[in-house]
Amino acid sequence: MNDVIDLSLVQLSIAYIFVIILLLIVRWRGIKREKLILIASVRMTVQLMLMGWWLLYIFENPSWWLSSIMLMIMLSFATANVYKRVPYMMSGKMKILVASALFGGSLVSALLFVVIIVGIRPWYNPQYLIPISGMIIGNSMTGITLALNRLYGDFSSKRDLIENSLMLGATPRDATRPLINQAFDTALLPTINSMVGMGIISLPGMMTGQILSGTLPTTAIRYQIGIMLAIMGSLSLTIITFLILGCRFFFQDGARLVDVKKKANS
Repeated sequence: MNDVIDLSLVQLSIAYIFVIILLLIVRWRGIKREKLILIASVRMTVQLMLMGWWLLYIFENPSWWLSSIMLMIMLSFATANVYKRVPYMMSGKMKILVASALFGGSLVSALLFVVIIVGIRPWYNPQYLIPISGMIIGNSMTGITLALNRLYGDFSSKRDLIENSLMLGATPRDATRPLINQAFDTALLPTINSMVGMGIISLPGMMTGQILSGTLPTTAIRYQIGIMLAIMGSLSLTIITFLILGCRFFFQDGARLVDVKKKANS
């Protein structure tokens, strides 16, 4: 396999022509997104550059505590991003549950994949642990965000239906079962759709990166299959834990629904 082709800063700067194209299109169509696009582009660049330097240091100085700190930073930012992307007001207990489900589901799946399936020694090898955990955490973050939005939206729009079920003798668990199933399905569907098209419609990011770095395609494919299965496991654990336990916070005094309120800026 050929060595990877380095990308110079000059070559990278040329890629920003795609941002200019997008800015021209939204301006032409009168879509007020120029500021958001510029902020997103700048943030992405700065964050990735800083991450690159930080990872370089971690790779050159591998240790369990540096890898653990990196995982905690990634999980903390992912949790904060979930809170930000949900337009509904969440109680303190709900936020703790969201964080616990995200931390637990992601860490269990990432460590199981790295330590048991791949068999990395030592387990904290940052070359494997950090990028693999990042993919799992990122997908779990998206999944729990979708589940949160769907669940809160359904408790708001289907309040009468839930109350009617309760008045007819249904328990909170029975009355919310359809909502939990629908939220679970909503959260998993994007990943399932992505898996359906892999290998034919698209080459996934991890596989593409490994191939570009010189890894044999057959090896890259095996890693990609494994990581997608780990992502599915993480999504399943994270989302079902949140949904089953989270539904309890929509009730008070046994079976009385609490009001679902949107944030002031939503």
